[in-house]
Amino acid sequence: MAIAILGIDLGKNSCSLVGQDASGRVVLRRRMRRETVMTFGATLPACIIAMEACCGAHHMGRALAAQGHTIRLMSPEYVRPYVKAQKNDDRDAEAIAEAATRPTMRFVALKSEAQLDMQTLHRVRDQLVGERTALMNQIRAVLLERGHIVPQGRAKLAASLESLLDTEAVSDLTPRMRSLVADVRERWQSLDGRIAALDAEFAEQARTDDSARRLTTIPGIGALNATALVAAIGDVATFARGRDLAAWLGLVPRQVTTGGRPKLVGITKRGSKYLRKMLIQGARAAMPTLRKSDTRIGQWLRGLLARAHANTAVVALAAKMARTVWALLRHERVYEPAAVAA
Repeated sequence: MAIAILGIDLGKNSCSLVGQDASGRVVLRRRMRRETVMTFGATLPACIIAMEACCGAHHMGRALAAQGHTIRLMSPEYVRPYVKAQKNDDRDAEAIAEAATRPTMRFVALKSEAQLDMQTLHRVRDQLVGERTALMNQIRAVLLERGHIVPQGRAKLAASLESLLDTEAVSDLTPRMRSLVADVRERWQSLDGRIAALDAEFAEQARTDDSARRLTTIPGIGALNATALVAAIGDVATFARGRDLAAWLGLVPRQVTTGGRPKLVGITKRGSKYLRKMLIQGARAAMPTLRKSDTRIGQWLRGLLARAHANTAVVALAAKMARTVWALLRHERVYEPAAVAA
């Protein structure tokens, strides 16, 4: 039984395995627990092991790669067309093995434990920001029902709460509502402290990591964006050019055919929603300064804003930032804005 490629359909507790020989014929069908897969891999000669890039795939991939196997991770959406009728775990594993043999298949780079740790910290921070926003909206709703309209912004909300709760002025809030709002504000301030601690950790990582430090030289990319991009991208050689990275993040326009003529419409919004949000927010923050600068990107922005909506220009700038990120990581350089020729 010479297995050339082994497809593994990962499950929470058990996995389905399908092995194919060099001609593509199925020579193995087996179901085993996750820990048994590691033992089974050690008994096999070096081969290609394919999996979907899902939860637990990178950990198992690193363990099997240490045994001498070649690991190929793929996006589940690229595996789906190879699944035969009557979908089940066994057919999924067979489809994974089949998809991994395609010469044009796009594979996901195997991430290190440090990269996964950084991605986890970013997910935790994003969740804390969502919880803080929910608490702020809850306080606004409670105050609005009592006739207090608070302007947008965390600082204005904090000032309004200080005047309502921390002064001796007569308030139309009942004692129970005052204690409830005070409790929610305390939880909100606790979240502020936890988010600030994570931000400090990201800033320290951006100072010590060479790749992240180079990315922070790009206008609109700070420590938060840089550490998230470095942790998610992994090996930049996975992308042949900067446009491939922008497409991976869903920042390139879709093309549709209307009346026999191709037309560009909105961006694809594929890939990581979090990274795309970070880049667009960074582009929105940097655009007022960049559009006034005497650089090529400033000249390009002014021309784009003259014929397109500001939101369109922000997304286009975010896509250009993604291509710049690829160039800096690929060539190990820092960002140097090119001046416009006189």
